[in-house]
Amino acid sequence: MTESIPVPDLWTGGCQCGDTTYEASGIPDDPHLCSCEHCTRLSGAPAMAWVGFHKDALKWTGPAGGPTYFSTWPTLHRGSCQRCRTQLTSVADGSDVIMVTFFSLTRGAELVPVGHSFRDEAASWMSITLGPDPQRRT
Repeated sequence: MTESIPVPDLWTGGCQCGDTTYEASGIPDDPHLCSCEHCTRLSGAPAMAWVGFHKDALKWTGPAGGPTYFSTWPTLHRGSCQRCRTQLTSVADGSDVIMVTFFSLTRGAELVPVGHSFRDEAASWMSITLGPDPQRRT
């Protein structure tokens, strides 16, 4: 039996200091962990947890506006709060989806990763349990 992921009408989130906040509407897409070299170094952890929203569904609401971006690959850009440096987003050139970190979302702990990118590069001591593919609300 597959359980559905709760899907609020509006997701909210932001950085540690509150300068860079956002709202995202719609069904979250591709909740997953990533253990690539960039995610592990940026987070200081064995993986980062990401979930996607359509770019048009995400609106920056805080006093700082949107995040400050830098490139970690020629076509991949990471966004963080300019003030506190909280990692918030990852977006690829040409993509209609912007990835946000699970725990920058107010209700991020409700999400369950269904995939793990660069799993072979994860720390050997890391135990990973992925959720079933989420059931989509219609």
